[in-house]
Amino acid sequence: MQNKKICSRKKIIEIVKQLKKENKKIVFTNGCFDLLHIGHVSLFQKAKTLGDVLIVAINSDKSLAGLKGPKRPLVPQTDRTKLLAALSCIDYVVVFGEQTPYELLSKLKPDVLVKGGDYKIQDIVGREFVKKVYRYPLVEGKSTTNLIKLIVERYGKIAK
Repeated sequence: MQNKKICSRKKIIEIVKQLKKENKKIVFTNGCFDLLHIGHVSLFQKAKTLGDVLIVAINSDKSLAGLKGPKRPLVPQTDRTKLLAALSCIDYVVVFGEQTPYELLSKLKPDVLVKGGDYKIQDIVGREFVKKVYRYPLVEGKSTTNLIKLIVERYGKIAK
């Protein structure tokens, strides 16, 4: 069954054009979202309150591996898109293949760009295409890296 929330780049560009005609406030965030955790969900929930429509863009498997190394992703992009689309606060999910969403942001020009608080404003890719950048404070101790470390610590030495 095709999920209507999961869009191609071409389709999301069409959708955003229509939403802008309807004067909808569009919020955009992006990331790898390899192992979904409460920090991600908190960011999505807050992002949704900043506008009418929340678009989440994720790095493709190849792009994610280029950023995080050859052992990643742990969860393939098809599964990551379905997980994100299952969250009620997310309206659309789109995959991008580049290292950053710069090209996608240059086409969509959303109203608000949301990133984690670990990003400095000057380092946020695509900020020049939006009216407002919102930096969401990180949830203490919650990160994919920490989750991977915990799993390795607890289960890394277990023989099959």
